Amino acid sequence: MPVPWILLQLSDSALPTGGFVHSAGLESAFQQGEVKGPADLRRFIHDTLWLAGHSALPLASAAHEDPDSLGRLDARAEAFLSSEVANRASRLQGRAFLDACKRIFPVEVGALRERAREAHLRCHLAPVFGAALRALEVAIEDTQQLLLSLAARGVLQAAVRLGVAGTHEAQRLLRELSPALDEVLASCAHLRETDLAQTAPLADLFGAMHDRLYSRLFQS
Repeated sequence: MPVPWILLQLSDSALPTGGFVHSAGLESAFQQGEVKGPADLRRFIHDTLWLAGHSALPLASAAHEDPDSLGRLDARAEAFLSSEVANRASRLQGRAFLDACKRIFPVEVGALRERAREAHLRCHLAPVFGAALRALEVAIEDTQQLLLSLAARGVLQAAVRLGVAGTHEAQRLLRELSPALDEVLASCAHLRETDLAQTAPLADLFGAMHDRLYSRLFQS
């Protein structure tokens, strides 16, 4: 079965959503000495994926199933993301993603962006992602897979920019992460907003220290 063209476009790193300015806490972990090389990076990404599976994926899935619940899910994300750094990053990425989709897909996503603006939503990334992909008629299974793939790729791209891994090494690691991605997807695809959980408290702690770094390449 051919991959839908829209899915290829949404997974393209050229899509201007601003995610490249965030490291998901990797920059802080790197500067604090928690991530020193490939083995540490692999562990960090595994933690990131399981955290995404238990926190972002449930909200995205719920918003995809019921786009009218976006306001409630946005408020749930606001309450769940207690770290100021993670909370801010989620809001910035969500707004950037929604604004980019409105410009690129005005017919499909324009109304969603207008409703979010009128409701004064914070536009956290996970629920916005799910609602936007529903508007673009992307299947929920593809939406979930894309979200996890982008989570892994985002950390690896940050690792390359930080010098933790080379470009070829990062791509090899992404390929090797396929079983982990399958495992997280199989375990978390059915989770919804009432199942939210923090599965990587240490990574969350390092990420929360990002604003205290002396020098920073990323926003989070």
